Amino acid sequence: MISWTSSALTAPSGGAGSPRTSESLRQGRCLANLANMISVNMHEAKSRLSELVKAVEKGNETVIICRNGKPVAELKPAARTTVDRLTPDPVLKPVRIGYDPAEPATDDEWPPELR
Repeated sequence: MISWTSSALTAPSGGAGSPRTSESLRQGRCLANLANMISVNMHEAKSRLSELVKAVEKGNETVIICRNGKPVAELKPAARTTVDRLTPDPVLKPVRIGYDPAEPATDDEWPPELR
């Protein structure tokens, strides 16, 4: 059974063999409404994983995966960090060369077999 807050997913109608009681369903929906969460049982999470991941990506939803009506895992959007790629790493030090790399090599700097 799914409880949801957005229109990203549609919940199937409740069946007689549902392991959750009406009280736990009511509590799950209440919590889902408060925190923008989707609550699913383990079997449904396995069978609808790609749909749940799509809801997390597009709707900034959080999916709570439950086993026997108790939350065991949480699927939420990854934290996005921005990296300024133009700023040099503070660990790196400037390279200092003691000569002009563009100047030609003298005859004594060449190996004898290449002179």
